[in-house]
Amino acid sequence: MSQFTTRPELRGTLGAVSATHWLASTAGMSLLESGHTAFDAAVAAGFVLQIVEPHLNGPGGEVPIIVTPAGQRPIVISGQGPSPAGATLAKFAELGLDLVPGTGLLPACVPGAFGAWLTLLRDYGTAELEDVLAPAIHYAEHGHPIVPRIANTIGTMRELFDTHWPSSAALYLPNGKVPQAGKLFRNPEVAKLYRLILQEANGAQSREARIEAALAYWYEGPVAERIGQYCETESVWDVSGRHHKGLLRADDMSGWRPKIEAPLSVQYDDYEVFKCGPWSQGPVLLQALNLLSGTAIAEVDPLGADFVHLVTESTKLAMADRDAWYGDDADVPIETLLSAPYTAQRQALIGETASQVIEPGAPDGRNANFPPQRPFGTIKQPGMGGGEPTVAKDITPPTDRMGEPALDQTGAQRGDTVQVSAVDRWGNMVSATPSGGWLQSSPVIPGLGFSLTTRGQMFWLMEGLASSLRPGVRPRTTLTPTTVFRNGMPYLALGTPGGDQQDQWQLQFLLRHIHAGYNIQHAIDAPAFHTDHLPSSFWPREVGLASLTLEERFGPETVENLRARGHDVKIADPWAEGRLSVVGRELDGDDQIVMAGSNPRGMQGYAIAR
Repeated sequence: MSQFTTRPELRGTLGAVSATHWLASTAGMSLLESGHTAFDAAVAAGFVLQIVEPHLNGPGGEVPIIVTPAGQRPIVISGQGPSPAGATLAKFAELGLDLVPGTGLLPACVPGAFGAWLTLLRDYGTAELEDVLAPAIHYAEHGHPIVPRIANTIGTMRELFDTHWPSSAALYLPNGKVPQAGKLFRNPEVAKLYRLILQEANGAQSREARIEAALAYWYEGPVAERIGQYCETESVWDVSGRHHKGLLRADDMSGWRPKIEAPLSVQYDDYEVFKCGPWSQGPVLLQALNLLSGTAIAEVDPLGADFVHLVTESTKLAMADRDAWYGDDADVPIETLLSAPYTAQRQALIGETASQVIEPGAPDGRNANFPPQRPFGTIKQPGMGGGEPTVAKDITPPTDRMGEPALDQTGAQRGDTVQVSAVDRWGNMVSATPSGGWLQSSPVIPGLGFSLTTRGQMFWLMEGLASSLRPGVRPRTTLTPTTVFRNGMPYLALGTPGGDQQDQWQLQFLLRHIHAGYNIQHAIDAPAFHTDHLPSSFWPREVGLASLTLEERFGPETVENLRARGHDVKIADPWAEGRLSVVGRELDGDDQIVMAGSNPRGMQGYAIAR
């Protein structure tokens, strides 16, 4: 593949922001140009993403954030809220459910995004709360040109909104009509809410106190009270085909603040790669890098069959360990999973042909409890799906197949995720992967203007699994930002939407950048692929054994080689896999150069550097 790219790798000195929507990138850059930090820029961009990509994230969602202050090691702000106190296995058994529905109110957890963004602003930023909320309030109040995918998503949801979710119809079907792509769309309720929060906060005497007042308004005040009231009183239709009330209450939100944690990391050549802990799927990338370090991955053609095979087989092994061992507040043997002896045992399972089975390991001699393996199509969905999409499933949406949201195997619309990465002139870096609160997954809460997260669908409703449902724990999320050091110095901040595919696409990016010398934009543009050889993290939790989806830009020789090795290959559109947003920094003596790239897939993400 030549070095031709869809866009240039951007370079500058002041700073860079890369996000999945251009309006978020520009909002973040405006903070950098005002003299604020990458942390302030990320917060402003994050709040804008909630407004301009409501089919992919919202104020009622969640966000893990990896924060790297200049001259320091990274830390993690876990904006993943826990399950409610009333979310028990007995409760779901009483309701006659063996899976947590992917839509409605039952899968709602504490919405952690607001708390995580404000924690980042309070502890590391310099801007005032009103500065970072101003762009989001502007677009919510005065409107933003709605992108085609939002209009298409609302169109697919119209019947459900009209029939079951009238509060969503009131917001997303103005004058009873589906919004037209390119026309202005407004969310006045969110604008009003943020103005009320600022009014409450501005009475405090210091910047930190104003942020604390806003947090209290959300988690101990009117927002929590309204959420709890709605979940307790409204019976909402969900993908189970029935109506259910929610389990989340104001008491579940009261006192909640995001956990501040140390990330996990592994050394890979001259690079140290940092990820969130095993309450996320982040360690999958670390395990896959360990597995690949003992192979010929550095020598093979980065667009050839050997590369795809090695990455896919390593991913299968890491994902099997994810579903056997990862969870929040579980006895996760993470040190062993990342250790050299364990890695060597697992490397021996990588053969010349595609694995047809899911094989978790036995760290410390422990036997894995593994969730059910249901083939695709096992569960018929009565209506809308509720998870992040796996792309290119032989289903053609009514418009185009490029980018998100995609359709699942049954044709059900699913939500996805967004990304913002930022770096500034001082060397501060941040990577954040917001998601949840999708307009198509849960009804709008009247008076608040947003939907609740449905992340609780990632719990299993059976005893003894690392990610079994229990009250007060975080669901094992797919959200997985990444930070990379090179030679001991902060180098890259990146992430992508894509559910179970997030770490798969980030892995391919890193390998091509590190070993093949692709620049940031080239590595983003390169043909991508993924496997569904794993229990999906999203309802209805199905598996595609030996599956391998390739973008059409891979050559026929590569495709036939992989099929001959036993991979069940499906061909996606040429530009269908991933939405990476990447920033970086290089040092030349005392000089710093910032870099950025963004994904052309979906024609929406944008990077800015100056």
